[in-house]
Amino acid sequence: MEKAQRRTWAEIDLKALEHNYHTFRAMLPQGCKLLAPVKADAYGHGAVAVSRKLEELGADYLAVACLDEGIELRKAGIALPILILGYTDPVWADELMEYGLSQGIFNEDGARALSQAAVKAGKTLTVHMKADTGMSRLGLLCDEADLKQTVETMERMYQLPGLRWEGIFTHFSDADGSEEYTMLQFTRFLELLDRLKERGVTFEIRHCAASAAVLNYPCTYLDMIRPGISLYGHYPAPECEGLDGPGLKAMMTLKSRVISVKKVPAGTAVSYGRIHTLERDTKLAVLSAGYADGLPRRCSDKLQVWVGGGRATVVGRICMDLCMVDVTDLPDVKPGDAAEIYGPHVPLEETAEMANTIQHELLCAVGKRVPRIYLD
Repeated sequence: MEKAQRRTWAEIDLKALEHNYHTFRAMLPQGCKLLAPVKADAYGHGAVAVSRKLEELGADYLAVACLDEGIELRKAGIALPILILGYTDPVWADELMEYGLSQGIFNEDGARALSQAAVKAGKTLTVHMKADTGMSRLGLLCDEADLKQTVETMERMYQLPGLRWEGIFTHFSDADGSEEYTMLQFTRFLELLDRLKERGVTFEIRHCAASAAVLNYPCTYLDMIRPGISLYGHYPAPECEGLDGPGLKAMMTLKSRVISVKKVPAGTAVSYGRIHTLERDTKLAVLSAGYADGLPRRCSDKLQVWVGGGRATVVGRICMDLCMVDVTDLPDVKPGDAAEIYGPHVPLEETAEMANTIQHELLCAVGKRVPRIYLD
């Protein structure tokens, strides 16, 4: 047993990442770039290790959510272009330029502040313009009522000194749901691009397709795609997999150790709040994993794990560091055994549905104290 496997650990299969990467590469027309989102610690998989593998594989771009995530990668020696998708206060403009990070810009005030900082430093900052075509989050509004004003604003932003406008992008809000709304957003984006081009405002990289659009709408690829959750082997929705899905491979298997096995008589209450009372004499195994490690507490008394050659159900409430499972029908389970929490025997999607959430949340919730072991 390795030290990293003595409690709870996550096995990260870099061969699965390689498979998924090449799967998406094969879908792209010639010249279309691939940006790999590695924000939120690469969706819980470990941003540095995943980024190194992606750099080795030939990814064109990486994306993070914030300045600190970008700096972490630069300090680890990652040389790929990195786009910050989220907000960076202009007071940190020097750091953006020092570490060679590209910044998404969402309004004219932010563009002017970054322009002034770049001119003052005698440098050029690479930026991407964000258009809000219907997500109602960040970006300049591009609906029919605001398009004319937005085009004029973007033209002014484009002319600011010290900024290299490498890209323009938007984000679909329902590409795994409504084709009608997705195409409305895409049409708005294309109309914006046409209006800007008429004014001489052009961009090297136009991008809008994240995982669901990559899988469902090849027409949206433009110059670059941004597969996020799908790059890590999970479909954003069952509809995206379909009968002819690309055969993605999940990267993470979350495991824990059995640290105790004991017989407990019928009528005994188990765990906090006594929400479960045993109906039979039961053999309980205690796992050294709890909600601080990423197990969703809302799945108490129903989450299943794979141990001893079969499935066992969590009994009672999941604790911060531990949980109990019923192994009465699995006679070979003993202390020291490994239990699979998410993986090939217990798909992450199953637990996400049980928790009424998405795979992204469960992956990102795997705690920092859980060591990642990279398999290649």
